[in-house]
Amino acid sequence: MARSKSVFVCQNCGAESPKWIGRCPSCGEWNTYHEEIITPVSSRNSSMVSGGEKKKPELLSNISSDEKKRLRTGISELDRILGGGMVAGSLILIGGEPGVGKSTLALQLALSLKETTILYVSGEESEEQISLRAKRLQLSNPGCYILCETNLDNILTHSENLKPGLIIIDSIQTVSTDMLESSAGSVSQLRECSALLLKYSKTRGIPVFLIGHITKDGTLAGPKVLEHIVDVVLYFEGDNNYVYRILRSAKNRFGSTSEIGIFEMLGSGLREVINPSGLFINQHDEPLSGITIAATVDGLRPFLIETQALVSSAVYGTPQRSATGFDTRRLNMLLAILEKRAGFRLAVKDVFLNIAGGIKVNDPAIDLAIVSSVLSSSLDIPVSGEVCFAGETGLSGEIRPVSRIEQRIREASKMGFRKIYLSKYHRNPSVKGIDIEIVPLAKIEHLVKALFA
Repeated sequence: MARSKSVFVCQNCGAESPKWIGRCPSCGEWNTYHEEIITPVSSRNSSMVSGGEKKKPELLSNISSDEKKRLRTGISELDRILGGGMVAGSLILIGGEPGVGKSTLALQLALSLKETTILYVSGEESEEQISLRAKRLQLSNPGCYILCETNLDNILTHSENLKPGLIIIDSIQTVSTDMLESSAGSVSQLRECSALLLKYSKTRGIPVFLIGHITKDGTLAGPKVLEHIVDVVLYFEGDNNYVYRILRSAKNRFGSTSEIGIFEMLGSGLREVINPSGLFINQHDEPLSGITIAATVDGLRPFLIETQALVSSAVYGTPQRSATGFDTRRLNMLLAILEKRAGFRLAVKDVFLNIAGGIKVNDPAIDLAIVSSVLSSSLDIPVSGEVCFAGETGLSGEIRPVSRIEQRIREASKMGFRKIYLSKYHRNPSVKGIDIEIVPLAKIEHLVKALFA
């Protein structure tokens, strides 16, 4: 019988040490080493994941490079992120905060594939709980099998008997193998189970969909090697106070990492948002000061968002700076530019900024819209609801050009806007076949004159 050995493993990066260490020399984190028991076991279950006869080296010129047939998920937003569907033999990992909708998305995926046999493995919920969620989703799939199991060896045995077209595991942190004595969710178990699932997926040509927990820092729990093993890493983002969810690709070996998918969380599950601009823009009965519209791009997808600003006198002596959905440090920079270049005394005033809809925006192209909303609130003069903005603001007060300006202009024209303000340094900002006036600006001073002259 093989002897067990005790090692200390960093829960952040997976580094091993024969004794406990306060600070990990690999990743620099403190108090991340935990003891794990490892028992070397002969590969008694290797027949489940073996690929038959041994592979031989092949010439690159003799290998067919035809695009593999993708499995459509039935969810267009998910297909967009994956590059057109799931590739056979791919390992897909999705992470997100508790309650954001990971299990709901996975079950909708299982019930949307009507002509595919699905093996849905749950290590956190019972069959009754999954059945209740399926009834709430009002979807059904006669080929969807539910398995409540946490032992990976048993899961692979059931998969060999069932021959599914897709395996969904919720979640990878609850799965363990008998080859190791450490508890489920440890670094060793995560690494070993992921490697076994990868080998099984590649040899059988079955796509595997994994759900993973995240840490308090917002990263996937477990060692970084987990993200290197899988083919696709998706992050499900959202706020429990809002109904919108964003599915973002952080890694994709079979497609672009610039695509995002937008969903709306309803009582009957997740609903795809085909036109996000129509949801993030509120229709006001009368013009209000401090509200402007920005044309932003997240990944490859353009949409319009509403920026809201409130400027008031500082009551407690020290001015407050608060931003929701936007970087507060960048807001302070924009306020300093307004005071230095445009002559507005904002140092003694409270400034509050909000991105409507509960989304977070890192696109510098919304600088122009934020500056306009701050000026509008400070002067108490509303900006017309038929204009939008797309431009980055430099420290010298110049308005810099931004990327994908043609897509922004087309999206603004499609939503019925009559005018768009942007940098005059774009080489060719005109787009054929649209009905929208383009107003080029060079400096912040020109923006003030154009809006509030």
